[in-house]
Amino acid sequence: MSLLTLDGVSKSFGGLKALGETTLEIPEHEFFGIIGPNGAGKTTLFSVLAGQLAPSSGQMMFDGVDITGWSADKTAAQGLVRTFQLMRPFESMTVLENVTIASHNKFRSPHKARDHAAAVVERVGLDSYMYAMSGTLPTAGLKRLELARALALEPRMILLDEVLAGLVPTERAPIIDLLRSIHADGVTVMFVEHIMAAVMALSERLLVMHEGRELALGLPEEVIANQQVIDAYLGEDYS
Repeated sequence: MSLLTLDGVSKSFGGLKALGETTLEIPEHEFFGIIGPNGAGKTTLFSVLAGQLAPSSGQMMFDGVDITGWSADKTAAQGLVRTFQLMRPFESMTVLENVTIASHNKFRSPHKARDHAAAVVERVGLDSYMYAMSGTLPTAGLKRLELARALALEPRMILLDEVLAGLVPTERAPIIDLLRSIHADGVTVMFVEHIMAAVMALSERLLVMHEGRELALGLPEEVIANQQVIDAYLGEDYS
């Protein structure tokens, strides 16, 4: 049984169709990659899935429940959570306080919420920054904080929007290891990424989007050999 099923899901803004009719099944515990040029509809897809945008058409099922048109908070409570490429923590709050705010969505007790948040902060490798103001974190730390706020919601599935963007290679490797660890804990992962080394290392299946629609879907090594994918996104140098 699929954890997430999309049937003809689309999103239009006036006369602009940012996301064409998308049909997709994601089984539980898959590590699913999405690539494509800027403007391909990747972030729009995430926003529709996570409840920031209502779809214009189609149906979305998550864990057997119809979540079509649900709000972001209700979708997150169901276990479908996303991160954002543009990170906006509460800069005047500590790392722990930022994550505790997210934990309150799962735990009513302030003490339990704080204890859970502290464990998540340690889980993502930010224990040395626990009481630092989030506005003082370097980019790699902000990426980990974004992950921590999502993990504090105890997701069944997490949508990662360019979690490696802006990092140098030495910073990427530990984040990739962290993502593998999160996946190994049983979390289904769907991620948008432009760094092809990471895409190829992590993806079990790969979707290529172009102009709001599916261009190719399949095993990563097969997808990147597709001439249409090379022409639309990768370029002949990559092939």
